[in-house]
Amino acid sequence: MHILLIHQAFAALDEPGGTRHHELARFFAASGHHVSIIASPVSYLTGRSEKNAKVTHDANGAIDIYRVYTYPALHRSFIHRVFSFISFMISSFFKALAIRNVDVVWGTTPPIFQSFTGWLVARLKRKPFILEVRDLWPAFAIAVGVLRNGALIRLSLWLEQFLYSHADRIVVNSPGFIPHVQSKGGRNLLLVPNGADPAFFNVQPDNCRAAFPEWQGKYVLLYTGAHGMSNDLDVVLQAAKLLENTPAIHFVLLGDGKEKPYLQESAEKMCLKNLEFRASLPKTEMPAVIGAADACIAILKPVDMYKTTYPNKVFDYMACAKPVVLAIDGVIREVLEAAHCGLFCQPGDPQKMSEAILKLYRDPAAARGMGVNGRRYLEMHFDRAQIAGNFIKAVEDLVDTHGRKNTGC
Repeated sequence: MHILLIHQAFAALDEPGGTRHHELARFFAASGHHVSIIASPVSYLTGRSEKNAKVTHDANGAIDIYRVYTYPALHRSFIHRVFSFISFMISSFFKALAIRNVDVVWGTTPPIFQSFTGWLVARLKRKPFILEVRDLWPAFAIAVGVLRNGALIRLSLWLEQFLYSHADRIVVNSPGFIPHVQSKGGRNLLLVPNGADPAFFNVQPDNCRAAFPEWQGKYVLLYTGAHGMSNDLDVVLQAAKLLENTPAIHFVLLGDGKEKPYLQESAEKMCLKNLEFRASLPKTEMPAVIGAADACIAILKPVDMYKTTYPNKVFDYMACAKPVVLAIDGVIREVLEAAHCGLFCQPGDPQKMSEAILKLYRDPAAARGMGVNGRRYLEMHFDRAQIAGNFIKAVEDLVDTHGRKNTGC
């Protein structure tokens, strides 16, 4: 079976960003399938060109990654971001047409425009189309005020409903997305949740901390990932200010995004000596840095739509056996509480976040127990190998059913 994935924000394991698709592609390859991926050379997280080669290969040639032209000013402004999306939509379309012997086309949103390319390519090739919904776009963008133009909102809502109703199979990465997708005409839904590979995160915390001598004697709170409008990292800065009289507690914000310069300027104005910023790292280096932390933070703005999300970083933290300070309500809170792997604090409330952090800091044995609980729960419910196996079986069944229909069997 030959799977074609069109994904502007694709990140390989040696790049910063979410690597869900590279990991899933490797499981497809290990099952004997071939995966072609059309991606952007411009990192969705950093806005920089991370790859110069137009084609790279992985899994002994079973995975081909094609980098096509994308307008590079991704983080300059909203209109520049739209130009970036449209440029990739067009260039990926022509590249996809040139890839032969495809059995199924896999599109993913956001950005939603690339999914229209996936649908069109699938129809031209007369192959089934899988739509993967990773975020409820445009609903999220409207909720936080990123998408305001009336014409663009109407176009985006129409495109969303069109894709939901025309996909042969819809994949969602969170159970919280299912009601929304169904209300917009989605059918044949499959939950392929975010998770993590426990073996990838097998680390020894003491060894990890040795690589960060500047953190010796500190209680490190680590945040990893995007520094964007949705991530509400102002709250983390305010919590750090509230805890500045407990000098052992140290915050580390690791990642990139449009809001990072503003956050760095804010931290300087607040004279925060207990907080540092670090640049994004490839996924291959993340186990070591997470392993060196004492606890980890996951946070989003207090927006009702965000109650539907399963953030990737939470599962990475759990895989590293780290207690989680969770400032996100909804379905991911249900996971945290079922696993007993951290403390929930009300989103948007720096006082509550500081109290949760102090609780972990003052009871390290309990905190370590939460981390162990999280690792155990992830192994039972969110092991990426098991998740990938279910996804592979569903894709195989879809391709087989489509083939039998076309042959009249």
